[in-house]
Amino acid sequence: MTPPLFTRHRSKLPPPGHTGQEALYLRSLSDRQVSVQIKLRDGEVVRGWIEYFDDGMLRLTRDGKPNLFIYKHQIRTITETARHGMRHTSPSDQGANGSGSAQASGSAQSGVRS
Repeated sequence: MTPPLFTRHRSKLPPPGHTGQEALYLRSLSDRQVSVQIKLRDGEVVRGWIEYFDDGMLRLTRDGKPNLFIYKHQIRTITETARHGMRHTSPSDQGANGSGSAQASGSAQSGVRS
């Protein structure tokens, strides 16, 4: 005899290990050349934009510094800082009348974690 319907519990399946969202997010960052800040597991922070990525690593391109190949398992967080090539004006860059146009840089934590 089977138990009544209200007492049977369906076992909840764990979430899938690979949803494809990481690749979509990294492709978006790469295509738009968004400047990012990457915090590594050892606490070091590097900045640049993601030029290339695959299943195990990404290439961080940096202005005036050597480019880096970073293993994904070494990444703690990726934070968007601004769009690549945007010039941020500081108050000293603005004219005496303060009419410079400063670009805001949004900061969003990504869901990319190891």
